[in-house]
Amino acid sequence: MNALLRLLLPFYLLLSCNSASLDAQNAVLTVDAFDQKLKNSPGVQLVDVRTPREYAAGHLKGALNYDYNGSEFEKQIARLDKTRPVMVYCAVGGRSAGAAARLRALGFPEVYDMRGGFNAWKSAGKPAE
Repeated sequence: MNALLRLLLPFYLLLSCNSASLDAQNAVLTVDAFDQKLKNSPGVQLVDVRTPREYAAGHLKGALNYDYNGSEFEKQIARLDKTRPVMVYCAVGGRSAGAAARLRALGFPEVYDMRGGFNAWKSAGKPAE
């Protein structure tokens, strides 16, 4: 059973990343596109949805840490401004896909998710704190 889960998990994560809407306002972006969008979007709200421990080990500059699986997640995202774009990421893309879907369900019109998450960001040699 454990081996089966390990085999199926990458496929689930890939599908969850691709299941987000790919229209111009709600996109799953590559690391480079996410980086460019972040640089070219003043006022963007950047949210790291990993655990506080993961966040402390390294994160994107200026990112808020709202743990997707934490008990305060709903309260935290309720503080975000719906009139400004939101960019989310996690470790590999599963949690951020869920967070992006939740934000869209709450009426956020412009949500961006990073394909491959923080692990892909680091692999691409992008800066982190």
